[in-house]
Order: sequence, then structure tokens, then C-alpha cells
Amino acid sequence: MGEKNFVDFATVRDKLLEAIERRGEISYEQTMALQHAEWKASSSGHPTGDIKTDPAVYGNLFSALMENEKLMQHPEVCSKIAELSPLNVADLRVIVASKRIAMDTSEVEEVIDVIKQHVL
Repeated sequence: MGEKNFVDFATVRDKLLEAIERRGEISYEQTMALQHAEWKASSSGHPTGDIKTDPAVYGNLFSALMENEKLMQHPEVCSKIAELSPLNVADLRVIVASKRIAMDTSEVEEVIDVIKQHVL
């Protein structure tokens, strides 16, 4: 099994738009994925409504999150955090709870500080 590569919605959008340019068309499923990626990559697709997805920001934030001792074992969680960029404790706890990652409030706040450094 190969290594997984995680990407943000803006990258998905860009890859699908490139496919349209190359092939002239994409499948129905790809069209649905493109519409979803366009919405999620816009600021209106972000939970707070004010952060627009940027592939460079996503990549830098993902890398920074992978340096966290508790998160580094869960790249899929780092990807989700980098994509959603939660800015409050409750929202971040929902994401880390999906993998039962135990983090106390100070650890969660440290992650939020990392997010803020990259997206604000």
C-alpha cells in the first residue's frame, strides 16, 4: 500500500479544472466533486465563513500540525484540521475526537495558536 497524499479542496478544484482543459469534459461524478470543491474552497464553504482555502497555507499548516506529538500519528486528522482551520476549542475537539485523540485544553489551545499563525 502506497503513501497517502492529503490535499485541500482548492487543489482538488484546480486539478479538476485542469482535467477539463486537457480533455474538454469530465464525468458527472467529477463535476459533482468540482462543484463541492469550489464551494468548500471559497470563504462561504468555511465554517466561520471568513477563511478562503489556499493550497500553500493548507500545506504549511498540515506540515506544522504533523510536528505535534499527539497529531503526528494521525495525518488524516491533520489534513482535516488544516482544511477546516477551526479557531475555537469546541470545533477542534470534534475533529480530534473522531480518532479518540486525548488532548487537554492547553494542548488544544496550542493547536489553535498554530492554526491562527497560518490562516489569520
